[in-house]
Amino acid sequence: MEDRTIPDSDITASSAWSDSTEAKHGRLSTGEGDGAWCPAGPVFPSSSEYLQVDLRKLHFLSLVGTQGRHADGLGREFARSYRLRYSRDGRHWITWKDRWGQEVVTGNENTYDVVLKDLGPPVIARMVRFYPLADRVMSVCLRVELYGCVWKDGLKAYTAPVGHVMDLSGSPVYLNDSVYDGSKEEGVMFGGLGQLCDGVLGGNDFMESKELRVWPGYDYVGWNQETLGQPTVDIEFHFEKTRVFHTMQVHSNHRHTQHVRVFNEVVCEFKASLLSPWAEPALSLQVPLSDLHDPSSRTISLPLGGQPAQILRCRFSFSDRWLLISEISFYSSMNTHTPDLSQQSALVHYHYGSAASITLTYTCNLELLCFVLTEFSAVTLRAGLPVAKDDSSNTAILIGCLVGIILLLLAIIAVILWRQYWKKLLGKAQGSLSSDELRVHLSVPSDSVVINNTNTHTYSSRYQRIHTFPDDRDREGEYQEPSTVLRPREQRDSTALLLNNPAYHLLLSDLTHGPNRLTNCHSQQEKPQNLSQEASGGGGSVPHYAEADIISLQGVSGNNTYAVPALLATPTDCPPLPELPRERLVFKEKLGEGQFGEVHLCEIENPQDLENLEFPFNVRKGRPLLVAVKILRPDASKNARNDFLKEVKILSRLKDPNIIRLLGVCVSSDPLCMVTEYMESGDLNQYLSHRCGRINVSFCLSYPALISMASQIGKFTTASDVWAFGVTLWEMLSVCQEQPYSHMTDEQVIDNAGEFFRDQGRQVYLSRPAVCPQGLYELMLSCWSRDCKLRPSFAYIHSFLTEDAMNMV
Repeated sequence: MEDRTIPDSDITASSAWSDSTEAKHGRLSTGEGDGAWCPAGPVFPSSSEYLQVDLRKLHFLSLVGTQGRHADGLGREFARSYRLRYSRDGRHWITWKDRWGQEVVTGNENTYDVVLKDLGPPVIARMVRFYPLADRVMSVCLRVELYGCVWKDGLKAYTAPVGHVMDLSGSPVYLNDSVYDGSKEEGVMFGGLGQLCDGVLGGNDFMESKELRVWPGYDYVGWNQETLGQPTVDIEFHFEKTRVFHTMQVHSNHRHTQHVRVFNEVVCEFKASLLSPWAEPALSLQVPLSDLHDPSSRTISLPLGGQPAQILRCRFSFSDRWLLISEISFYSSMNTHTPDLSQQSALVHYHYGSAASITLTYTCNLELLCFVLTEFSAVTLRAGLPVAKDDSSNTAILIGCLVGIILLLLAIIAVILWRQYWKKLLGKAQGSLSSDELRVHLSVPSDSVVINNTNTHTYSSRYQRIHTFPDDRDREGEYQEPSTVLRPREQRDSTALLLNNPAYHLLLSDLTHGPNRLTNCHSQQEKPQNLSQEASGGGGSVPHYAEADIISLQGVSGNNTYAVPALLATPTDCPPLPELPRERLVFKEKLGEGQFGEVHLCEIENPQDLENLEFPFNVRKGRPLLVAVKILRPDASKNARNDFLKEVKILSRLKDPNIIRLLGVCVSSDPLCMVTEYMESGDLNQYLSHRCGRINVSFCLSYPALISMASQIGKFTTASDVWAFGVTLWEMLSVCQEQPYSHMTDEQVIDNAGEFFRDQGRQVYLSRPAVCPQGLYELMLSCWSRDCKLRPSFAYIHSFLTEDAMNMV
């Protein structure tokens, strides 16, 4: 079904909800149309809706698979159970049952998982129907798959006496054909197939079985001579078409200590069609029993002389009270050419020369014609004996092909490993461009976070500074780019982007005009232009802003793809996105990468010339503009691509000075890109940790300023993030001067997390920061509660920070 070996015309159904849910859409693991076959109406407990697959030929089916309607997450319908029916001629339909008589097959629990059902017993059929079931009125949809192979034997039914029950030491042993799918009347099975052609050979002890949870004697069909009332067991075999029969193999039990022996003679008759008379002569074969004392079961090979027929009737003569048979198979072909009997006899005699020879006699209706054909041997195949092979076998060619395929696979693996090795080298070289070329150093080689386990409490930044070169000190610049590095902060123009950000004015307002204002780190109130200079300790420039940029762009480029919420678009809040010329982006450095995308540092030459660019910067004409470009990999999945476009729409609506702005997109061709601001001033962690030294932590930022920042973080997020927010709040009130649990190693932190999970009173909480009131610290502790139901909601946290916490000063 999935690989389209079966055409659409051979997939039909009792009904369909619409053209997009027709039977042809019921292929496993495909999403065409509306994603599955759905019947016209809801399914009732007694409903007869079905999906039918026509295989055109008899197939041996051992496995089926089912799936619901997923439709990229829009589907909700699946079948919790179903029933199978099959047919070999399209007229007579048989309900499949397992070895214990159960008809209902357990189906799916959701819309996307594939549930496989091992068919025991297997099915020999041309047509298969799936009937979805429901314990109540409900809508169901279905996708299916069939696993098996063409049934080359051509056998479509056999007729035989019903098996008998053996009384063994007072315990009944049922030797009936329990999986026969035909009819049974007056002690005769007809019109079906069962255990005699299921491919399972019984063991030496017929009381034991190879199947699980079945009764003793399950693998054999047995008949008792006295109960049957005749000296032979007559079995009739019906085939699809006329075939040329060369050999019949019968696997029989020989547990002579319990009066079970193989047959001693078999007589086979042939019929060209159902209405034709039985052909003459009949074929009679005597079976030698030279090893009467060996109780092992055995396969007896009987040559049929290349007789053409559609129906065979074989009479197996009893050698003792019981005859037990587990499997009967035929070697036949559609070719009408009869093989040379002398060659076949010579081949068998060469391998099994010790077998007793017998004479095959054909009796003709002609009065004067009577002849004896070449001798054949009735061969008893034993375990461990070699199997005769044709000299013209292509074994050498097959082995050569397999060796060639293995060598080709090894070569492909070597090429893949070589490409990955060079890709890693090129990635490292690309991420560490020299200062002579770009005169900027940004190093974010991966998404991993380096944790500092030392007790120095010194901020360890993952980002390198942009160093000021002596020959550049006389240059002017409002925005930093690789070709023009920063001058000392005291010489920068007041129109710099950092000073235009209202978030800094809000912070300074809290510092200077907030209630209960604390003394600043310096004796003289600093000016806004000198904020970054004091934060960096007066040496060098401000670290590059990279981490916050990458985190805000996590989405598709990160290691984990998250679900971007769908927003209702209106003409007022969804303005058209400016399309930027891709050729205007000049690559400078890779800032980060993830499973589905990358973030690059790029330049836009002459940004004032782009009319559709939402230009928020005061950059001199002729100077390039540094931007962050998020690129989606061309091989990203469909879901990742949709999330990327949703994220573009969301960012296009955000017009807040505290959030990086979406400047433009490149979506007219692959790869998809979004262009955002590139901020050089660092993230919140960097700003707080560099704002002032360790000595005067409590006097650098006012408590109201910290609470004002905290109330702007984590709004309307999930309850699982409350814990992380509590840690973030602790870091802010500690002014990011040390990592949480800095006195512990990584292993001890992990062990402490385990103590939180076990909740035995041995967990260690973060200590209360110096400027943190007791009430606010109790809020942090509630955020770290083991039971997520006991943690406060973000609505409560936001209300507490904006109202109650401000009154705790």
